[in-house]
Amino acid sequence: MEHFYLHLPILQVLIPLILAPICIVLGRPTAAWLIAFFASVASLVTALSLLHSVSDGSSLSYHIGGWPPPIGIEYVVDSANAFLLVLVSGISTVVLLYARDQIKFEISLENHTLFYTCYLLCLTGLLGVLITGDVFNVFVFLEISSLSTYVLVAQGAKKDKRALKAAFNYLIMGTIGATFFVIGVGFLYMATGSLNMLDIHERIIDLESSRTVRAAYAFIVIGMGLKLAMFPMHLWMPGAYTYAPSVVTTFLSATATKVSLFVLVRFTFSVFHLEFEFIQEIFKFLIMPLAIIAMFSMSLVAIFQKDIKRMLAYSSIAQIGYMLLGVSLLSEQGLTATFVNLFNHGITKATLFMSLGVLTLHSGGSFLSNLQGIGKRMPWISAPFLIGGLSLVGIPGTAGFISKWMLVQATLEAGIPFLAILIIMSSLLAIVYIWKVIEHIYFMDQATTISAEKVSFRILIPLWILAGSCIYWGFDTSFIVTASDLAASNLLSN
Repeated sequence: MEHFYLHLPILQVLIPLILAPICIVLGRPTAAWLIAFFASVASLVTALSLLHSVSDGSSLSYHIGGWPPPIGIEYVVDSANAFLLVLVSGISTVVLLYARDQIKFEISLENHTLFYTCYLLCLTGLLGVLITGDVFNVFVFLEISSLSTYVLVAQGAKKDKRALKAAFNYLIMGTIGATFFVIGVGFLYMATGSLNMLDIHERIIDLESSRTVRAAYAFIVIGMGLKLAMFPMHLWMPGAYTYAPSVVTTFLSATATKVSLFVLVRFTFSVFHLEFEFIQEIFKFLIMPLAIIAMFSMSLVAIFQKDIKRMLAYSSIAQIGYMLLGVSLLSEQGLTATFVNLFNHGITKATLFMSLGVLTLHSGGSFLSNLQGIGKRMPWISAPFLIGGLSLVGIPGTAGFISKWMLVQATLEAGIPFLAILIIMSSLLAIVYIWKVIEHIYFMDQATTISAEKVSFRILIPLWILAGSCIYWGFDTSFIVTASDLAASNLLSN
């Protein structure tokens, strides 16, 4: 049993990777869903086991093929990535419960097995990015995730052909981001002669003045900035989130950008050194101002959107600004706030997109006019959207409030009260666009396009699991805050 336990890091990646092609080989949608769901549950159980094993601040290392690092590829599990492994695999499991019935209406039947295959490949890539200790392996897993994501977004063409254009734009932007990232990795290898993260961290300490090292970090920041939709490199996100099937949007909004942000954080704190002056300058004079601009500009853009999916997409870009602001403080409190925000925004945005997906199906579209009065007709579907909206705004008693409160505390402890004021002001903008939706759902006459078809319990269950999580984690903060604090301290101790 102990021997099996040592192999958990590699199983985290292997299970969905091996089962992915089986889904399409079988050619039966029901069997493919069962396999995908089993893989996701197994990944969640593995992630929880790994999180428990490193809860004391220790780390696990697995050497691929028995080759010790830095020669061989290493998988590393610590309190930072174990926390996100739970988030990604947990969201995946809940989304697959939702997908069982939802994709019947959004994806062509002949593409169902392809959907589950690409879904598992995307999950494999995200988990691999989090767990690998090799910088080139990060690129490999990013591409596994990205290539499968392009296919998933394109599946929305059944309902709207614009999904193909959105997938193509995503492909172009993602390819540019991957190119920048791999060039940065190449510069790192040129400067240090190693691809192992910990080994690079030790070798690079005396290379702060090296132009190669500085160029490496610049390319990595730009590459990951494109991947995580950092303002102003966000142009792919509104289209991808708007025209992709709701199952895909729900999963991506809760996981993909969070993983990309973690990569940027991991490289900043675990590969490079926080003491490097050029890193401090990049965050102080570039990333922090861009984060603040994103918080306000993208919230303002969201206010004027009539398509709710596009509105939530711009909202996600603004929320990424909050997370980057926490990182740019370059403090333990700021990192803790970022990890809290990563987790809470993941479940919040998943709740919103999942609820909206069902409402859209029964109203004929995701425009505000389509959803007029639907709250009275479909209260059990509309209520989770209301809960998710309150959490996004940061109302006390929701998970989103904890995120905003932690970030405000971090700015005050950093001695920058002006940032705390900006956080509160930008949160007020979120009230405006969320209220617009709530007003149409609950306080306007019912639209004629709303169908009376009943919603399956198989959709209600995952939806209310997420909505309940938004409330539960708003009151019981012990797990999220403790795990986030441990993750932050682990990164800063490197």
